[in-house]
Amino acid sequence: MELADSLLSGSRRALARGITLVETGGTPARKLLSAIYARTGNAHIIGATGAPGAGKSTLVNALALHWRRAGKTVGIIAVDPTSPFTGGAILGDRIRMQPLSGDPGVFVRSMASRGRLGGIARATGDAIDLLDAAGFEIVIVETVGAGQGEVEIASAVHTTIVIEAPGMGDDVQAIKAGILEIADIFVVNKADREGADTTIRQLRSMLTLGSARHHDWTPPILRAVAMREEGIGEIAAAVERHRAYLHGGAQLAEHERARIAREFQLIVQEAALERARAEVGAEAWEALVQRIARREIDPYTAADEVLARAT
Repeated sequence: MELADSLLSGSRRALARGITLVETGGTPARKLLSAIYARTGNAHIIGATGAPGAGKSTLVNALALHWRRAGKTVGIIAVDPTSPFTGGAILGDRIRMQPLSGDPGVFVRSMASRGRLGGIARATGDAIDLLDAAGFEIVIVETVGAGQGEVEIASAVHTTIVIEAPGMGDDVQAIKAGILEIADIFVVNKADREGADTTIRQLRSMLTLGSARHHDWTPPILRAVAMREEGIGEIAAAVERHRAYLHGGAQLAEHERARIAREFQLIVQEAALERARAEVGAEAWEALVQRIARREIDPYTAADEVLARAT
């Protein structure tokens, strides 16, 4: 497959076309992913999540610059929210990441969430695979910034960085169960602001009370002022320590199996839906929707009918 060969040989144009293809979906996307899949599994995948306004994009930009100075290649997937009215997205992270433009060792791609819950887009996993196969050593996924519901990122990456900032109202709102439990590293960004010490204290308290999913890994709580690139080296070092921790035992294999299981489940769900819609037909599908809307049939019975026709 020509596109796959070009992507694997390092063509940025082919990579951009490939990500567009997997966002669209369908048979061509599946063929591309099948062709490159054997070359995946080498990148360290990092998720950056947190409440809107915490400075995720600025922090990701600073981390990418740090790793580029160390000679590492960096791929970035920045997921932006989709408008529920127009279906479009601002995709503003490219504006914030201008310092990375023109660097052949960096690839930045904005993706619309398309209404997907969990802070990441439907095709995020596929895009990660393409960046991995293209040879990027580090892949960073920056999520929408949806608050406590944004926990899906933890199952899509190896290291999850949860970013907090002082002075954003209820300091513990974004660190309740869910967000607290997915963090491998906590970063209190904008740490030069008043209230940073309080945020750190509350995080430590919540970690003490919370249940550990990290076995013998204790998530560090780090300060940063991303706008001035302060604390970035310490965060990068913590990511490397977490990577070493994963490679040091069975954790990496467990983490990778969980990540692949999640992707496999999503792929099966999507394939089943596509097949069901094709078997039933557009008119019959719409007729079922209308019957559900008129309360003539419940959604579960309608789903059973669709699955019965599709088997």
